[in-house]
Amino acid sequence: MTAEPLPESLPEQSAVPRWPVPPPGGWTVDHLFSLPGLPPHTELIDGSLVFVSPQRDFHALTLFLLERGLRMTAPDDLRVKREMAVVINSRNAPEPDLTVVRAEAVTGRRQTRYDVKDVVLAVEVVSPDSEARDRDTKPRKYAQAGIPHFWRVEMVGEEDRPVAYVYELDPATKSYIVTGIYHDHLKVAVPFGIDIDLSEIDQL
Repeated sequence: MTAEPLPESLPEQSAVPRWPVPPPGGWTVDHLFSLPGLPPHTELIDGSLVFVSPQRDFHALTLFLLERGLRMTAPDDLRVKREMAVVINSRNAPEPDLTVVRAEAVTGRRQTRYDVKDVVLAVEVVSPDSEARDRDTKPRKYAQAGIPHFWRVEMVGEEDRPVAYVYELDPATKSYIVTGIYHDHLKVAVPFGIDIDLSEIDQL
């Protein structure tokens, strides 16, 4: 079998998208928030732009459960935010699936980012294309930047239910220590009293 030669010029509608070419030294936070046409939820990790693949139904349902549970119990001095950039430094601005930030950090409805010092909890719901980032790269960066609480939520078992791995920061080592693994019921006392029935995903 022989392959047909490619036409010298492709029709405009089938043209391959032109991705931005990184500058010497990589991208910065300033680029992330000023480059036109970036896909939604683009992250900046070590000077590289990371694009997000389409999410599974599990991801959307789990985020709904977690966001609802956090909002129901968050105290007045904290706010729950979904899919907002967190600026760690000039070369890193990841976008946790959920963040809990200090209320005074919220400046208005046109806000596009939060500073890492204002984040109390970062939550990542693991997707197939983000396993390495959500299990290793991002929690390491969150810990080194001083975010005191981190949750990683994964789909497990034959029923594809969420399991939450809960971590707290050891300030002496700037690393996370797992404090609990929650299969059906996520109930913790820090950073505030939280009680979420993870099994409710079956009813959504």
